[in-house]
Amino acid sequence: MASVVSRRSQRLREAVLGYLLILPALAVFGVFVFYPFARNFKLALYQTPPFPGLPSHYVGLHQVGQVLTSSNFLQSLLTTIFFVVLVVPAGLLLGLFLAVAAHRHLRGIAVYRIIFSSTVVSSVAVAALVFGTLMNPVVGFLPWLGINPHPPILENTTWALPAIAVMAVWQFLGLSFIIMSAGLSSLPEEVLEAARVDGASSWTTFWRVTVPLLSPTLFFGVVVATIYAFQTFGQIDILIGSQNAAYEHVNVLIYNVYTTLQINGDPGRAAVLSIALFLLTLTLTLVQMRFLERRVSYAS
Repeated sequence: MASVVSRRSQRLREAVLGYLLILPALAVFGVFVFYPFARNFKLALYQTPPFPGLPSHYVGLHQVGQVLTSSNFLQSLLTTIFFVVLVVPAGLLLGLFLAVAAHRHLRGIAVYRIIFSSTVVSSVAVAALVFGTLMNPVVGFLPWLGINPHPPILENTTWALPAIAVMAVWQFLGLSFIIMSAGLSSLPEEVLEAARVDGASSWTTFWRVTVPLLSPTLFFGVVVATIYAFQTFGQIDILIGSQNAAYEHVNVLIYNVYTTLQINGDPGRAAVLSIALFLLTLTLTLVQMRFLERRVSYAS
């Protein structure tokens, strides 16, 4: 009996110590994450007054329905989905191919691994400055190649979003490379060796053996890449800018939240958009976990 009481007392002390250790992190998250997130649900129920200084007007769910059925939201949603489709497959496939290329045991390959993974630490501001210079209509890379799109590529309704997607893929490439490299390092070498002994070509071994064994890594990469694409903001803000917020061809949901709040000064509608973005990201992640995970094999 005494030993049971002693074990319970020890577990209680360990639990108290554990909560004390995470208390600072919980306090920071509570102030800067949890409280603003909960505050959004209240703001979504209040309509912003037409003039500053006037009290907000409670409208309930009427504003929610009004925002979610507006052409602005639907256009922004389609733009976001198109952007995600551009970024996620390209980022994962390029990261996988680079990881396969860098997985070989060659002299000096560590240098290439550092180069391939370096974009994960690159600043959005620096990357945007570099890509903005490359796409400059006067001194950029395209005029050097003899290509002069009119209007300039970042103002072009057709090519502005793909140009932003190229930059987003480049920035995600480092993380994608690291994820795929970790997955390749965990593969059982005896299975790959057995495939080679059986006469399978490198291409067959890659698609029939390596890719199925990498399915947990690929699944994780899809989820991370999707969330990353939904949260892409800095590239659009720096390269396009709030002065061109009317460019609907780059008005993804997260930037729509920003322009609604900062440019239009409407926190009520911005709160509705932010909740919609959160629910969309959560729903898509759950759908991926529900359907894509069925095709994942955790056998080693």
